[in-house]
Amino acid sequence: MPFAVKDLPFAKDALQGISEKTIETHHDKLYPGYVNKRNEIDAALPNADRSKAAQTYSEYRALKLEETFNADGQILHELYFSHLGGRSGRPSGALADQINRDFGSFDAFVEDLSACGLAARGWATVALDPSDGKLHTFLCDVHNQGGVWGTIPVMTLDVYEHAYFMDYGSARADYIKAFFQNVNWDKVAQNFERAQQMAKIAGSASMA
Repeated sequence: MPFAVKDLPFAKDALQGISEKTIETHHDKLYPGYVNKRNEIDAALPNADRSKAAQTYSEYRALKLEETFNADGQILHELYFSHLGGRSGRPSGALADQINRDFGSFDAFVEDLSACGLAARGWATVALDPSDGKLHTFLCDVHNQGGVWGTIPVMTLDVYEHAYFMDYGSARADYIKAFFQNVNWDKVAQNFERAQQMAKIAGSASMA
């Protein structure tokens, strides 16, 4: 079944410091491009000539490369939009405890994710690593570069220019501050709980 564009969980004009125009361009125009291209690649792959596969160039190689780029573009954007629409605040419960253990404090976590967002060319992503049971921030310059195998994303910050340039120009740091004003921490907590469950399943499977 083809992948479908997901609706926003908030009104386009509901965010603080991130304009309706930015959300319209980001969600309604850019994000669907990744969904559509992923579907197009999925449809083309069964007919690609595998007998001519080569690392220098081949149709199959080109499709497989762009498959990861567009799939990750879809997945990261869906994660990003899913946890916007909140009103400042801080996480609580198990998520807050994990952040305090792994980063020292919530303020230190915000500082680290902000720094990752300033250093990245594309994404700063928070993921649970089952190999050590900790939350980490990972820097991704492009959709399909910078992730770590086996980790489970729970939160992401889009720092491509399209996410903020209409509102902030080159002042990315101001956009990142606005991002934190709009995080829905309840949704991030749900993602974290799901990641913990997935990590337990992965751990049980590796011991079997």
